[in-house]
Amino acid sequence: MSTNVSSAALLTLESLGLSHANIYPAFLFGTLMYLLIMCCNLLVLFTIAVSSKLHKPMFILLLNLLIADMVEATAFFPHLVFSIVTQNRLISHPACVTQAFVFHVCGTGNLLILSAMSYDRYIAICCPLRYNTVMSPCNLIRIILSVWLVDFSLIVTLISLLAQFKLCRLNIVDLNCNNPSLMKLACEDTRVNNYYGLFTIIFVQGTSLILTLYTYAQILCTCLMNKQPVARLKAIQTCGTHLLVFLILQINIMVSLIAHRFESVSPSMRRALSVSVLVFPPFLDPIIYGLKITELRQSVIRVLKRTVCSPMV
Repeated sequence: MSTNVSSAALLTLESLGLSHANIYPAFLFGTLMYLLIMCCNLLVLFTIAVSSKLHKPMFILLLNLLIADMVEATAFFPHLVFSIVTQNRLISHPACVTQAFVFHVCGTGNLLILSAMSYDRYIAICCPLRYNTVMSPCNLIRIILSVWLVDFSLIVTLISLLAQFKLCRLNIVDLNCNNPSLMKLACEDTRVNNYYGLFTIIFVQGTSLILTLYTYAQILCTCLMNKQPVARLKAIQTCGTHLLVFLILQINIMVSLIAHRFESVSPSMRRALSVSVLVFPPFLDPIIYGLKITELRQSVIRVLKRTVCSPMV
């Protein structure tokens, strides 16, 4: 029978299951992966910041996406690589709740930012004459503030509902802290949390999916009717890149959250899905956008050439 446990107690994350021979290769891989994620994201961020022609709504929204990716990676990788080399999977309850808060804020924020980006592309392609008015600097700031305000409101409520519970267990069933795994430590009835969690999933993922599908259906119709092949190709290429990033994140988050609600799902599969949400978007976003959007790719190449050549001047 479970007994109450102080929230000040140390929690134990799921073991990594590494043999002694694999500790340092895993540590090196995790460290290099984190450095690669940070370097790629910082390169794209720096490129957008120094290239005046990229100071457009789409790239400003992309900045928000990349910053959220870096925050999410920083909340995950340093603790992971430290626990690999020390073989210590302990984490304090406040640190675990904070980590879960960061993960959920960044994941939800990314979906909402991607939805805002799809709206930006819709206005740019389907209503080009109204673009400068609709996506003016003031309106862009309103959109960004609204995204993060909605995001923080939803997740603060989610974590506040979670923080009120006393703990009966100390073992986290995942490799990282998140709302579903923390709820499994609670002594009391968590039905309210489950209902609110389902509401958040349906609201965020449903709204973002409906908005993105609608805008891209309109964009597709406009592109098919466009008699200028070059403009049509550029629009499809830019939107295809955005849609790919959106679908990767949407499917990844959805499958990961659903896996927590079915006991029949393999624990190893559930843990792999949970980690993939934290690894793939921060790793793939700067690469996909940097390679596929011609305007951004050319600016990145110029920045790299300038950086490489400047010491030689």
